[in-house]
Amino acid sequence: MSALAVNQLSKAFGGLRVTADVNLAIEPGERRLIIGPNGAGKTTLFNLITGEIAPDSGSIALFDRDITRVASHRRPHLGMARTYQIITLFDQDTILRNVTLALLGLSSKRWSLLADLDRQRELTERAHAALGRVGLAHLADRPLAQTSYGERRRVEIAMALAQNPRVLLLDEPFAGLSIDERRDVRALLNAIPREVTVVMIEHNMDVALDWAERITLLHFGEVIVEGTRAEVVADPRTREVYLGR
Repeated sequence: MSALAVNQLSKAFGGLRVTADVNLAIEPGERRLIIGPNGAGKTTLFNLITGEIAPDSGSIALFDRDITRVASHRRPHLGMARTYQIITLFDQDTILRNVTLALLGLSSKRWSLLADLDRQRELTERAHAALGRVGLAHLADRPLAQTSYGERRRVEIAMALAQNPRVLLLDEPFAGLSIDERRDVRALLNAIPREVTVVMIEHNMDVALDWAERITLLHFGEVIVEGTRAEVVADPRTREVYLGR
């Protein structure tokens, strides 16, 4: 059984084919790195997997359940969570409320217009626990606008982890971070338990190379290399894509 399986997935926008018959089989607990230059189709692939855009053809399965036509807002309920390349959080709210809002989206209480978010004790306790996992519990009451870029990255990861996903998709979590912030995020990712399958997009393969067990290289929407770290680094097609020779 695969945690996440993509079969012959394709997507085109007009005459531009951005995903071309992509196949992926990611095992439970695996750490998979998806790399490729700008324009390779990495984020589009994530958007297809999470249902934010519909494929032209192909299928997606989550733990052997076909989710190809499942609405995007239903997929988190099935155990899928993600972060985004461009951070989209609520600047004027506190860190805690941002995480609590993420949990509210999976709760039946989301339909209650009269619910006072600050009194949802179960949700706020889970949000506090998630912030503890990313080392931000001491900043829970700080407005997001007063945090650093690296702290915002960790808030977004906390929001995803708070949903107790079985599959976590991370879209360039190291983008824009300083060396120290990269070290903190890498330690955070290493601490995610093996019950969670993690798939990470990264533009610069050197940043997360030692984290991945298997690597998939995309180029112009196609999988051109896949294998272990040693296999992908040694493949001449990898050097051609990144070095142009």
